[in-house]
Parts: sequence; C-alpha cells; structure tokens
Amino acid sequence: MNWMLALPEIVLACCGLAILMIGVLPRQNMFFGCTMASIGALVVTAALVLTVPDGAGFAGQVISDGFARFMKLLVLLGAAIGMLMALDFNRREGLDRFEYPVLLLFATLGMLIMLSANDFMTVYIGLELLSLSLYVVAAFHRDNEQSAEAGLKYFVLGALASGLFLYGASLVYGFAGTTSFERIAQALLDPAGRSQGLTVGLIFILAALAFKVSAVPFHMWT
Repeated sequence: MNWMLALPEIVLACCGLAILMIGVLPRQNMFFGCTMASIGALVVTAALVLTVPDGAGFAGQVISDGFARFMKLLVLLGAAIGMLMALDFNRREGLDRFEYPVLLLFATLGMLIMLSANDFMTVYIGLELLSLSLYVVAAFHRDNEQSAEAGLKYFVLGALASGLFLYGASLVYGFAGTTSFERIAQALLDPAGRSQGLTVGLIFILAALAFKVSAVPFHMWT
C-alpha cells in the first residue's frame, strides 16, 4: 500500500534520473528530445495519479484523496505547458540545454510530494526539492549577471525561509509531540492541548511558506 501511494512520485523521479543520464550521452543538442521525454514522463505520471487509491501510508506521513489527485493533475498540466512555452524562449536566449526540462521535472516532483504530505517533515522534503530545482533555474543563464544574482539571492533567502520552517516545526513538535497534521489539528481543538508555543510554531511555519511564495508582506525581500 505504501509504495502504491507513492508510485507516481517514484516513477517521475526515475524518469527524471533516466532523462538526465540520457541527455549527456550523444554529442548533439538533446534539449528538444529531453523536453519531449519530460512531457511524456508527466503524462505517464498523470495516468498513474488517476489509479492511486485513497488511503494513508508511510506511518501516516503520505495521504491520497480526491483533492490531492486533482491538484496533482493541475500541477502536472502546468508543468507540461511551462515546458512547451520554454522551448522557443530558451532557443532565443541560448539556453537550450537538456538540464532545463529535467530541473522542471524535479521541481514538479517536489510539488507532488507536498500535495501528498500529511506531516510537516514530508512537506519540508517536497519544499526543499522544489526550491533547490528553482535555485538552479533562476541562475540558469550563467552569462547574465542578473540571472546569477537572482539565483544567489533566491538561495540565501530560501535558506532563511527553510530555517524558519524547521524552527517552527521544532516548536510544534516540542509543544504538540507530533508533526502530523491530524494530531496537530486535534491538539488545536482541545483546549487542554493548546499552547502559545504551538501557535508560535505554526506562525513560523506559515511565515516560512509565505516567504517561499513571496506573499505579502514578505514580497519586499524576495
């Protein structure tokens, strides 16, 4: 059951690694071929998402339901459209390298993990996979000073946001004794289990997530 719930993510990760290895083999430019292969991997993943049953796995850290499947399909569709839109732009800018669609593939994998998460630690794993891929995408134009600056600033600010997230998660675990969404919700509903430390921890986590997506008022720093 555990592996069945995570099958779309496992297949997408394996496809990303395979495309990354295939891209370095031939001498000719593999940008278009790797982009098409990445879109094919997204289509296969979408088909697998539709077959995943409802349930929880990995000690309750991963969950699958109708809402998660719907959001995953939206993410996969958006990633495929983004790859197609990037074809002409990357060629014009001289960025037609096979690593680009692979980075988008791993960023998509991070989003899928976050959508399956039922625990703050699982959210963190997906969030960091997404962020690390986007750091490289931001600095992908190596000969452009603005691109390099954007990648470096994004990395530094992303590391700060990750620190806030982990600090908030540690507070939540310290005061609630768990990082599971369900148990935290129960603790918040129970007046005896509610505490200021738990609230502060959740505020830190929300601030970190807002920092990552440049939400107000954190957009001034990102």
